[in-house]
Amino acid sequence: MIAVDWGGSNLRAYRLDDGGQVVERRCGEVGALACEGRYAETLAAVIGDWDDRLVVMCGMVGARGGWVEAPYGPCPAGVEALAAGMVELTAQASHVRALAGRSLWCAPGMCDLRDAAADVMRGEETQVVGLLEQLVPGVHVACLPGTHSKWVRVEDGVITAIPTAMTGEIYGLLRGHSILARGMPQAEPALDPAAFDAGLAQARAGAGLLHDVFGVRTAALFGRFDGAALPSYLSGLLVGHELQPALARAGDRPVHLVGSDALLDRYARALSAHGRIALRHREDLAAAGLYRLARARFG
Repeated sequence: MIAVDWGGSNLRAYRLDDGGQVVERRCGEVGALACEGRYAETLAAVIGDWDDRLVVMCGMVGARGGWVEAPYGPCPAGVEALAAGMVELTAQASHVRALAGRSLWCAPGMCDLRDAAADVMRGEETQVVGLLEQLVPGVHVACLPGTHSKWVRVEDGVITAIPTAMTGEIYGLLRGHSILARGMPQAEPALDPAAFDAGLAQARAGAGLLHDVFGVRTAALFGRFDGAALPSYLSGLLVGHELQPALARAGDRPVHLVGSDALLDRYARALSAHGRIALRHREDLAAAGLYRLARARFG
């Protein structure tokens, strides 16, 4: 089969053998939110010469306004429930020769409506499904950092909570479109570990997020950090504030980190500062998750 992790900004395709092992992988630079409705053509440009019939996708390609809406399934949910929510879209691709005759499916997202501030995720649930095979029975906590970081609780193979923190997006807004941006370089500098650690420490001091964010401005005014270090200080503040409630919910359990190396470096450093164990996993767990969903749906 072919597994496709198609997010808002890029596309990752994996060709899998009968046992679910990746035998070939490709990337496309056109995300589901940027292909202007040319979903079939965009996908065909990446996988058109692969002859596997079954294609299973996850991510923003299945969002409202995407190629096909794969409705959110309720949390809690396990593999069987997520597999049952998969949506077929073969007919919509029949006009593209490279996709004709294939069976195309899209995995659903998840929603948690039990609190007034509801949570949703789309794509990350498939990565967690891929992670499940590595987890022993019991309770586990996984963090998938990003634009909207997800903190996923798993209990005996069932996803039971999916709280979200808009850390990455808030960082981007403050970094580029607030008064804080005046003291920072336009290009993103390399991580300054000391400034990042200082941001983590300030977040733990308990002064409050809004006050701490203004402190980035005063740090620039009074030369506490040079301009190149300020983005790292801001990042440490925001990640630190994200971790406070997340770790309170996690208890003393290790945290499974899933994502890109650059982000995992920061989160592993932050967790270490809190005395927590971080277990790192590659973001291509989506391929393993899609394979497991396909096996649950089709046998």
